[in-house]
Amino acid sequence: MATTKREHLSSIASEVVQKCALQLGTSADRWVEEFEAEWKPDSVDYSRKFMEFCSLKALINMYPSLGEKISDGSFSRLTFDMMLAWKTPGPADEEPVLESMAKEKEEKKKQVVTLAQEHDEIPLFYSDLMPLLVDHGPDVGEDAFVWLASLFPLVADMANAKFTFETLTAPTGNRLHFPAYDKYLKEIDKCIRHLQKQEVPKGVDLADDELILHVEGTASTQRVVRHIGGKSWPGRLTLTNHALYFEASGVITYEDAIKIDLSKDTEHTVKPAATGPFGAPLFDKAIVYESPELSEGIVFEFPEITSSTRRDHWLALTKEVMLMHKFLSRHKVESPSQVWELHSRTILGIVRLHAAREMLRILPPLPRNFLIFALFDELPKGDYVLEELAEGLKKGGSRQQCSASSILRTLNMSIWRLPDTKVEEADKEFTVASVQDDNYFSLQTAINKVRQEEKEIEIAKATTEGIKEDGIGDSAAVLLELLKQPKDAILPKLQEILTWQRPKTTLPVIAAALVIIYEEWINKAIAAGLLWLVMKMLHVRKEKKEYRREEIVVCTESDKSTMESIVSAQRGLQTVHDLVQKVNITLLKLWSIFLWRSPKHAEMVMMVSCAMAIVIAVIPLKYLFMGATLHCFISTSKLGRHLQDDRPKRRLKEWWDSIPAIPVRVVARAEDCPADDGKRS
Repeated sequence: MATTKREHLSSIASEVVQKCALQLGTSADRWVEEFEAEWKPDSVDYSRKFMEFCSLKALINMYPSLGEKISDGSFSRLTFDMMLAWKTPGPADEEPVLESMAKEKEEKKKQVVTLAQEHDEIPLFYSDLMPLLVDHGPDVGEDAFVWLASLFPLVADMANAKFTFETLTAPTGNRLHFPAYDKYLKEIDKCIRHLQKQEVPKGVDLADDELILHVEGTASTQRVVRHIGGKSWPGRLTLTNHALYFEASGVITYEDAIKIDLSKDTEHTVKPAATGPFGAPLFDKAIVYESPELSEGIVFEFPEITSSTRRDHWLALTKEVMLMHKFLSRHKVESPSQVWELHSRTILGIVRLHAAREMLRILPPLPRNFLIFALFDELPKGDYVLEELAEGLKKGGSRQQCSASSILRTLNMSIWRLPDTKVEEADKEFTVASVQDDNYFSLQTAINKVRQEEKEIEIAKATTEGIKEDGIGDSAAVLLELLKQPKDAILPKLQEILTWQRPKTTLPVIAAALVIIYEEWINKAIAAGLLWLVMKMLHVRKEKKEYRREEIVVCTESDKSTMESIVSAQRGLQTVHDLVQKVNITLLKLWSIFLWRSPKHAEMVMMVSCAMAIVIAVIPLKYLFMGATLHCFISTSKLGRHLQDDRPKRRLKEWWDSIPAIPVRVVARAEDCPADDGKRS
């Protein structure tokens, strides 16, 4: 081992290997011999592969006493050192890291002094939070954290480990220090122990694989209120990996629980809602569960003074459970061991979220970054990641020798009710290939694509934030400015063609239109238009210096005085009002014809409709379109204007004005409203 240490391992890697060997009661030399049977010392990445090999053996061996080792800090210390060793497995990797650590320490000292002098509020945040998360020792990055999650899914699930790391390290510059990591693991253990102590909802027999994941509404937690119509009932709300249970508060104890089954394969939804007195939506702190089986939604309110953090937390957890069951149903996962493994991964994700909320109380984390299905249901192209997850689950091959279900069993989380699944044995034979898996790499590739897509979309959305904040006046000005350029570029040319101002262009346009309609080349004409658009875009890209504009400037300055602007706005509103009135009158006249309120006009409409039906049935449609095209161009020519007769338009207007509208009566009281025709029929 001395030769191996000197030639292939860094000091921290050598120390970790010795610790792992000591824990299993064996020697590192024996591991070297076993490893080198498949992996030669001069092979690429020998040091890192050997580190992964030793770490996996040690992690499997720690199963029986995992809870105790988390409590005394030995597990967190060893696994943190594993991440450090994975980051710098060889001597060549160690020197640059030591130099960068020295520089970072100096920079951090300067930053803390500067922040303390410039900002009064920041020192409170740093003094309360930073000592719990940061020390002066080495730190680890995202890749090492994701690697550990791929081996041991207690710290994170390999599907969302990168997002979990970003959230945990947001206050510390995306670097994970040992105090934060140790506190995170201890909070996970504490949350699991807390959930074990929760009471089963009254009158409920939980299923064998049903575990309590969150409870509120008890004497030691904040209130939960259920709204039924105009009534409100406080009580206790319990979430499991199968359902929601609400127990209304009685005089002495709780009433029997009402079950909301989240595992049903139906179109049920849960979404945010607002509540308030007399049904007024004043307080946006509730969720509503809706299902086709319910006549009305079930509303739960989570009262708090300032934000709606509790509501968002419950909403995220409930959605995660629903999405998990939807995933199982959609991908037809039927094997009991595979189903329970997915349940276990979801349960551990919720436990990690609880732990992170306790750890980062000052700045609560975004719930979705800890929840697999809620995360990829929201992210762009997240369905690709879920497909990779389903394929890996069905194949039964996983890079993780330590499964989520066995971790739950080891931590004694309602162990007597867990399904009887096969737990990996500590003395299982490991090979170099056992720490590699094709599904792992394909999953990570899909996740990286999703992250890149998310960043691009966030950048694109950031460009629209300013537009959304504009008032109606500025938004209208922007719309007019955006329509001005195409209008000024296209409409004048179309007008010149239609009004025969450019006869040399109008005649070819008429001929082309008639040929396209006669030969039924509409699809080819659309294709030619799209190709012309592509050529135009290529031309713009080639001449981008001429066309490129960093921003569009919209000027809202007006020569009008304040009073003139008010009068102009009033006229605009009056114009809109007149337009609405005309639309109403038109609809009422059409209803009058349809309902035979005016028999003379109804008979005329019927005769004209029959004549048009005969014409359309007898004459091919292309000839009708050709005639309409010729009429459009001829009517705007000099000959058309000379032969134009206004009498048909006048007769049509007189006929339309003679149609009586159906009377309308507006009532303000509900009892004066007529019964719904649909209900009566």
